[in-house]
Amino acid sequence: MSDPVVTRLAVIGCGLIGSSVIRAARAKGAAGQIAVYDLSPGVRERVTALGLADAVFDDPTKAVEGADLVIFATPPAIIGVVAGQAARGFAPGAIISDVGSVKAAVGEALRAACPDTVFVVPGHPIAGTEQSGPDAGLAGLFENRFTILCPQEDRADAPYLAAVEKLSAFWTALGAKVETMDEKHHDLVLAVTSHLPHLIAYNIVGTADDLQNVTQGEVIKYSAGGFRDFTRIAASDPVMWRDVFLLNKDAVLEILGRFTEDLQALSRAIRWGEGDKLEALFTRTRSIRREVIDAGQESAAPNFGRDKREG
Repeated sequence: MSDPVVTRLAVIGCGLIGSSVIRAARAKGAAGQIAVYDLSPGVRERVTALGLADAVFDDPTKAVEGADLVIFATPPAIIGVVAGQAARGFAPGAIISDVGSVKAAVGEALRAACPDTVFVVPGHPIAGTEQSGPDAGLAGLFENRFTILCPQEDRADAPYLAAVEKLSAFWTALGAKVETMDEKHHDLVLAVTSHLPHLIAYNIVGTADDLQNVTQGEVIKYSAGGFRDFTRIAASDPVMWRDVFLLNKDAVLEILGRFTEDLQALSRAIRWGEGDKLEALFTRTRSIRREVIDAGQESAAPNFGRDKREG
């Protein structure tokens, strides 16, 4: 087995992504030692019981001591606060990163909280499930998935670039495909590919819940595959997604405005019986599924992997 990419890894927050990073790092030999901090005593007890880490701490400062890579996997809104609490324990030259779905606000918070002696490189593995907690982690979660790193645009010095390269090597070792991107551009792209779909899912499932009394529970009883896909997305961590929408509100509102305009155009086409417009849209959008499959980001199983008897 080759030498680990990092000598000591500290993971701050051990939910789905944090525990998956730990499991993957163990499975791939990407980290020598692993330390964990989580605010919740129950999570810390579970991490200890699962044997995920070499050391589990109730103090973030102690958890990060001696770590050459620190990954924050807490809810996005508190990353800056926790980083500030841990900052005095950072080793000089340590790489400080995260796994959040919002990069501009989180990157700003990390840079404000961290001393000049460390290298801040925000990151985002585009992988996950609707599950949460340390038991939900998967060693293969990042296999063939993209991880986006957002290096500081005003840093081109050799030590910083070496830190970016080391972080890239770490994620590559975990099975991810690594790309770099500007923070604000990342937030706009993810507003389209992740944030808006989650917002739509939460809204559709919420509307269905409001209608249950009217339909006498038939919305749930006769759920077809499409609605069930929305319920899966809408089961995601509510705290994390609350933070995502508030921290990335400008990009989300921009994309939501465009979506609303397109939805109104679609409503007019249905109202006026413009079948040609509907078919043209559906034909164009159908090709997106093939592009997602070709990019290796989804299965090509028939009927989206559902049983053929399902709607």
